[in-house]
Amino acid sequence: MPHTLIEQNPLLFGHDERPSIIAIEPAGHFIRLFFRNGERVTFHDEPFQPFILVNNPALLSGCRAPCTVRPLTGEGFYRFQLLFDTWSDCLTARDFLVTKTAGNHPSSEAPFLFLSDLSHQYMLSSGTTLFKGMEFSELRCLALDIETDCAEGYGFSNADRAEDRIISIALKDSHGGELVLQGDQLGEAELLSALNKAIHDFDPDVITGHNIFRFDLEYIGRRAERHGIRLNWGRNGSAPHHTPHARWNLAEKTMDYPRWDIYGRHIIDTYFLVLLYDTAGRNLESHGLKAAARHFGLAAEDRTYLDGEHISSTFRQDPELLYRYNMDDVRETLALFRLLGYPWFLQSRIFPYSFQSCLVRGNGTRINALFLREYLHRGHAIPARAATGAPFEGGYTELRRQGIIGPIVHCDVASLYPSLMLTYRLAPPGDTLGLFLPMLADLRRFRLTAKQMASRAETTADRHYFNALQQLFKVLINSFYGYLGSTQHNFSDQGVAAEVTRLGRVTIKEMIELLQAAGAEPIEIDTDGIYFRPPDRCQSAGEVQELVRQVSAAFPPGIEVELDGRYQSMFAYKSKNYALLGDDGTIVIRGSALRSRGVEPFLREFMGEVIERLLTGKGTEVEPLFDHYLARLRSAQLEVSWVARSETLTESPARYRSKLQAGKRNHSAPFEIALASERPYNAGDRITYYVSGSGKGGTAYGQCRPITAFDPLHPDINISYYRDKLHHILKRFEPFLPQEPTLFDL
Repeated sequence: MPHTLIEQNPLLFGHDERPSIIAIEPAGHFIRLFFRNGERVTFHDEPFQPFILVNNPALLSGCRAPCTVRPLTGEGFYRFQLLFDTWSDCLTARDFLVTKTAGNHPSSEAPFLFLSDLSHQYMLSSGTTLFKGMEFSELRCLALDIETDCAEGYGFSNADRAEDRIISIALKDSHGGELVLQGDQLGEAELLSALNKAIHDFDPDVITGHNIFRFDLEYIGRRAERHGIRLNWGRNGSAPHHTPHARWNLAEKTMDYPRWDIYGRHIIDTYFLVLLYDTAGRNLESHGLKAAARHFGLAAEDRTYLDGEHISSTFRQDPELLYRYNMDDVRETLALFRLLGYPWFLQSRIFPYSFQSCLVRGNGTRINALFLREYLHRGHAIPARAATGAPFEGGYTELRRQGIIGPIVHCDVASLYPSLMLTYRLAPPGDTLGLFLPMLADLRRFRLTAKQMASRAETTADRHYFNALQQLFKVLINSFYGYLGSTQHNFSDQGVAAEVTRLGRVTIKEMIELLQAAGAEPIEIDTDGIYFRPPDRCQSAGEVQELVRQVSAAFPPGIEVELDGRYQSMFAYKSKNYALLGDDGTIVIRGSALRSRGVEPFLREFMGEVIERLLTGKGTEVEPLFDHYLARLRSAQLEVSWVARSETLTESPARYRSKLQAGKRNHSAPFEIALASERPYNAGDRITYYVSGSGKGGTAYGQCRPITAFDPLHPDINISYYRDKLHHILKRFEPFLPQEPTLFDL
């Protein structure tokens, strides 16, 4: 296959072209590289000197850790690389420097740069990355899922409760093997010993599970500790390394989780993969395994389903049913990994991180690593992190008109910010080797090449590979601006980022003027694109395409305005919140004011149906629709899941309580439930609850109950509370509904 046509670029893929490396781990004074050759895994040890970058080697004067000094050329801040014989010496020097410099690492003023991952250091120094020359299908993956008992009278299984044992462990191998370790045949200690053996028998490169970090692995670890069983899962027979309080920042969310690392293997949580997928699209109703499998069409028709509260009783009454359910879980988990893990497998060929670490590193951090790798390869000094600059203006957004408008055309500038950077040669001045723009240009060229190869691919595997690759390149291309505007990285520059956004605003405003001059009416403007009502003379597809071509021709080469879509109508609600009706009847809804997973399902459904009626000219049907929803709320058959709300904890419950006591925040329903629960909750956990009671005047935080506490035989849903919420939503849409005629209209 012609994959190497793209991958033969050391700036992006590193200078070490060795194929089939599946893991990189420390091994005493050496670095151990694991290679996959069909069914066999071999390893090779190489000497490596860990390093710290410093502004002045005299900083280490008085330190007991011996090192050699490698001067770096150029005028960057970090002009010396201190090389140590052992990782222990490197850590000793790190501690010495922290104390000597008042512990200000890793601030922008720190006179040293220390990278805490030894394998990452090796990959930066050597240009080595994982999985080169490998197909995704060659990677050996093992999906794992456990089921646990729950003592009577409790709502959630707890690994610290003696009777809440593991009752089933399902395993599915990517090469066809399946195994259920059954709790009615084996005691818990025997289950854990059998799991140890199974992991070595399957010998996976990757262990995956859904929410595996925050449930399965933690539960297994605590139960193994109770029985005195060592989990010897590493390829060298070592136990997993446990980091209790790891943190992952994803978009606006922060998630606390207990990280596990297994020597010679990677752990990939498909829950993380689903979150990453949904960050851009935000079209998943839930991030749970079953909901995600249904969304992606991965759920089998005969899939076994069990409610969580029925796990224990099913184990006692029909254990075979529980085992089928457990096995279906790992089948779906492995299918999710195969679908969503592929782009990250490809990223691991580019970035000097393990497969596991690649997922939890931000785009800017991964891009920064490419610069560090190449600068170290060329022996060149590296700039310090940018100091925090003044806030600067972002993209241009505006809503020109509200209401229902049609027809609508959308045009945008292809990769606006990257195109501006390349066209106007905007790069960070700290990049004295001039890598920023060539790297960006290569990514853009490679994306075009990958798209072309996908269209010409003769096999499904090749088409899948090149489609995934071009999507990966698209994400990286669009991340360069975010990298530039950050203050967290060595080559970012907010001054240059501000100039990029300024030129972006100039470009969009010029597009508006050109469209208006042609008789079009701009409606919604958002950073890189414009929704507009075309002039009456431009109604056919060809006429609209010609109009957009004329607009594009007014800009310099490299700035390309493209036709992105045509729509029957648009509901313009407010800036960045709108809905579109496509020519095929498909409705697209954008913006948190019109669609949000955080609101109750019945409100989300109601808004969707109202928007559909507005877009299709059936606004007179909204009032009867409201009455229908009221009737459903009052129905005896009302399901609690229809009115329950799901929210993510943005911080730990303990921190919430501390802020509450200090008067620094308001009460919050999900946090109150977390504090009252027997289950430990962390930042990033999601809680589903409903409001109980009757009548008005209560508060959600005072009357909230977890959905698991609802008793259908004694329903206590607060109908008045939910009726008021429904009415509030209706009032938001009233300005856009057909108005009753007055005497002046007759």
